[in-house]
Amino acid sequence: MQTKADPINPRRVFTSLNDKLPQNAIITADAGSTADWYGFHIKLGRNQMGNLSGRMASMLGAMPYAMAGKFAHPDRPVVCTIGDGAFQMLGMNGMLTVKRHWKEWDNPTFIVLVVDNGDLNQVSWEMRVAGDPRWDTAQLVEPMDYAGYADLLGFQGIRVEDPDDIGAAWDQAFAADRPVILSVKTDPNTPPLPAHIASAQAKGLAKSLLHGDPDSGEVIAQSARAGAARLFARMGLKTEE
Repeated sequence: MQTKADPINPRRVFTSLNDKLPQNAIITADAGSTADWYGFHIKLGRNQMGNLSGRMASMLGAMPYAMAGKFAHPDRPVVCTIGDGAFQMLGMNGMLTVKRHWKEWDNPTFIVLVVDNGDLNQVSWEMRVAGDPRWDTAQLVEPMDYAGYADLLGFQGIRVEDPDDIGAAWDQAFAADRPVILSVKTDPNTPPLPAHIASAQAKGLAKSLLHGDPDSGEVIAQSARAGAARLFARMGLKTEE
């Protein structure tokens, strides 16, 4: 279900991560659309560990879970997947703790994937399926140079804006001799389609688009692509990435 996006389909980021994860990796995911992509595309092996926000779907769990995993298992690589909103709320502060302690770890691999879509994305889609247009004032996330923040802390910052660079970026991150912030610019209008779409959800989305969602054109295009990709996948056909 990887389809074209502007600039990068977040599904592609997570499928690439799934292919690159070391066999003993620990991976965490924050609440929101990050958890959707984690759930869809990360297939944990027997010796891997994963954690994400619990039943209340509370934001901000990914960073403390990742730090806890690293302190408990300093010899294992850790990957924290987090949205740009959650990173600005808490994640960037957690990196200060990482800065203090990372040289004590047996394995320095601590990678923070920031899904940079400029949007509190899960809530935007919840608003849409409820029939309300996305409200920019509440939903937009302030732009930030996440890779530059890594450099400021003495870590390695990697910025990706081209889908063809994703695989190499993961290789670079896992090979680094220090913690890494991997900032990937993703498309906020890639729909996190559930396994089954209720008629009320479809009607709500249509209503929100009719009421003037600011990204209605892209939402329609991306939803159509994702729906077609799902159908083709069920038929055993591949879609163009």
